[in-house]
Amino acid sequence: MDEDLRERIEREAEQAALFNALKHDSDAQVGAIMGPIMGENPEFREHGDEIPGVIGPVIERMNGLSTAEQRERLAELDPDAVAELDAEEEPDEHDLPELPNADEYEEIRMRAAPNPNGPWHIGHARMPAVIGTYAERYDGSFLVRFDDTDPEVKRPDLDAYDSILEDVEYLGFEPDEVLRASDRVETYYEYARELIDREGAYTCSCPAGEFSELKNAGEACPHRGKDVETVREEFDAMVDGEYDSGEMVLRVRTDIDHKNPALRDFVAFRMVDTPHPREEAADYRCWPMLDFQSGVDDHLTGVTHIIRGIDLQDSAKKQRFVYDYFGWAYPEVVHWGHVQVDAYDVKLSTSTLKERIDAGDFDGWDDPRVPTLKSLRRRGIRGEAVVAAMVELGTSTSDVDLPMSNIYAHNRQLVDDETDRAFAVREGVRYDLAGGPETATPPRHPEYPDRGDREIPVGDAVLLEAEDVPAPGERVWLKGYGPFGREGDTLVYTDESIEIVREKDVPVVHWVPVDGSVPVRLRTMDGDVPCFAEPGITDYEPDELVQFERVGFARIDRHDDRETVCYYAHP
Repeated sequence: MDEDLRERIEREAEQAALFNALKHDSDAQVGAIMGPIMGENPEFREHGDEIPGVIGPVIERMNGLSTAEQRERLAELDPDAVAELDAEEEPDEHDLPELPNADEYEEIRMRAAPNPNGPWHIGHARMPAVIGTYAERYDGSFLVRFDDTDPEVKRPDLDAYDSILEDVEYLGFEPDEVLRASDRVETYYEYARELIDREGAYTCSCPAGEFSELKNAGEACPHRGKDVETVREEFDAMVDGEYDSGEMVLRVRTDIDHKNPALRDFVAFRMVDTPHPREEAADYRCWPMLDFQSGVDDHLTGVTHIIRGIDLQDSAKKQRFVYDYFGWAYPEVVHWGHVQVDAYDVKLSTSTLKERIDAGDFDGWDDPRVPTLKSLRRRGIRGEAVVAAMVELGTSTSDVDLPMSNIYAHNRQLVDDETDRAFAVREGVRYDLAGGPETATPPRHPEYPDRGDREIPVGDAVLLEAEDVPAPGERVWLKGYGPFGREGDTLVYTDESIEIVREKDVPVVHWVPVDGSVPVRLRTMDGDVPCFAEPGITDYEPDELVQFERVGFARIDRHDDRETVCYYAHP
């Protein structure tokens, strides 16, 4: 590692450590600093093994400063970072911060730009949740644009277009406009030709490995000096499909000496031999790269603010080269970190989920074990709860963890008051009854007595969960029914008052009658659980929610002759 590079790394580490320490009011750690430094400076990555040793002493020095000294030094290095910290400290009536320079725009226009290669997983919900919330807050517009210009690597799934729009609707939003990039290829050709005329692009037939060596060495491609007429002719030949995949590309002319090699003369168009799955786009072979296509579309659709992952900072830098050639003003950009979701054993990746589903590991995209919005919807979790949890994450540049318990808490607030109670016993143990009333009358909802009671014919035996079975000689209170003492394998009615629960710690347990109980298959994130539910469960229509007492909320999925199928939502 040469001295100039070492100094750059130390400078970046100093700034990152100061920001991290002030943001979290604690000492910065090497692990937390490495990510932002490597993400913003890709050229550092080849020295990844050496960097911790370089930045460690720098971070230690920054941690040794007082808060005032840290703030003063950060102000010298990056005044905007101090302003960002100050903005975060100011109280706001909204969970989300103000959009940058929002008052300078007549209308706020934002876009979600999904790749339609499959249904959305939970992580995908963050973008429409935040954009939709901002659109409502500023009375702006919300655009959904399908970035489907990669027919090969991220090949579109024809069913995903409608599926994603259904997910947006589930979250509670209606796009003001829906576009498919694959419908707009001729528009991208038009702007490519104009870029060529402005000497902002050239055709290149260098093998990928050969160009990479030139780029990394800061040497110009031998095709960089082609005249405009030749470039136009060769690009038109690309459009006409006269080249095979990998034979010719169109590159944006940038700065061959740029400090970030990824920004040096990047590809704008390439040849793809695989036909697009949409019939309307199947004849195209010359396809724009995402950075070119997205940049052009953002301008043409009037997008004012873009939210994207911090790992995509290079996208904004690439697109600015194109915008500068055309004399366009670049939208405001907010970068945020990744969101990680707990509670699932499978990776948040559309391609991974598809592989597992195709392999038969899961029943489909709405299997309760799969972290998709379709799964949450089938489990009875409302889109509003997902949005609330996502908005609470804000737009921090740090990676954030989303506990599923946050979504569950929001959903519980939405559904608890309106959801009837019911009994369901998992893998029950049978006990005969002796004595007691013929019918149990637990309330439909303990906090709303005006809704009335459930009437459960009891019969001569009940099922209890194994952990609720009293020891011989001990007592138990069957919820909504009464007190019983165990004598052998029989529960004998004792006719005592509810005071025994409060004064003698007699446990209150749920139960179901053996006669008339309904077999239930409770589909959960851990697999299917066999249960028996009280007879009244069949009175609920599919899609209704019940709360199985001491078990949790569940959505009625279907009734058939053999069983009732329910999807478990959460405790």
